[in-house]
Amino acid sequence: MVVGTRDNEDAAIVRVPGGKAIVQTLDFFTPIVDDPYLFGQIAAANALSDVYAMGGEPWCALNIVCFPVKELPEEILADILRGGADKVREAGAVLVGGHSIEDESIKYGLSVTGIIDPDCYATNTGLRPGDVLLLTKPLGSGVLATAVKAGWDGFEAHEQELGRWGAMLNRAGGRVIRELGLAAATDVTGFGLGGHLLEMANASNMSVHVDVSTLPLMPAVLDLVATGLLPAGSHANRHFCSGNVSVHPEVDSLLVDIVFDAQTSGGLILAVPPHLVDDACSILRAEDAPFWRIGHVEEMGEGVPRLVLQP
Repeated sequence: MVVGTRDNEDAAIVRVPGGKAIVQTLDFFTPIVDDPYLFGQIAAANALSDVYAMGGEPWCALNIVCFPVKELPEEILADILRGGADKVREAGAVLVGGHSIEDESIKYGLSVTGIIDPDCYATNTGLRPGDVLLLTKPLGSGVLATAVKAGWDGFEAHEQELGRWGAMLNRAGGRVIRELGLAAATDVTGFGLGGHLLEMANASNMSVHVDVSTLPLMPAVLDLVATGLLPAGSHANRHFCSGNVSVHPEVDSLLVDIVFDAQTSGGLILAVPPHLVDDACSILRAEDAPFWRIGHVEEMGEGVPRLVLQP
């Protein structure tokens, strides 16, 4: 950082390496956990994820804050900002300021600028027949967040699980994209796994096949869905996508709900050519990063659904 906020400047100046391009993103939302520090971490990791999903590296970030300063102690705000700052620092980026307003509800997130090789990046349009799909975090954060907000039995454990996965950076997946030159990837957020896979399938004109039995789930998620504890956004996702999805009769309807569960700070979907799968797995293991093989990509033919959920 050449010029920052120490002397009350209204903008920052940050050097960018030669030969690189800039990737920019912005994301913020209301709390999904009660712990303010944990919320700051999750919100920051969520915003940083969009840079990793294209194969970029976070370079600098700005805070976006809405806070009811007249109703809540400033210590809560300080903890949120500390959580975000710690996560930006973990990502190897620099926090260069931000903007705050007084609001009736808490909202927090980041505007992130990353650097990326302009000749090597991943998008929704890059799926190819035979690609193997790897997922780097388990599903169910929308369900668990709903349980936490409702004060459901065991919500303290659900909050810890949300923090464990939501605050985890998707840095290892970004490294896979860069080192192997992957052409297609995305992160799993508000549209759920199914919605984001459909985005990729539509953009690439491919058919995506998911082996539902291999999907990783956070603890207690299936039981919570069985009681009807599913966020409204997840219902909306499933309804919106239903016309483009084929569900095998042996697939449990509860698992279909989870496929469309609206996630916060979810994992990356990495579309890996078959000859690079072993290399991708080796990189993820070297980073001590979890991953699951969840499906594959096929040609889009007449009468073939965009998204196929199979046992």
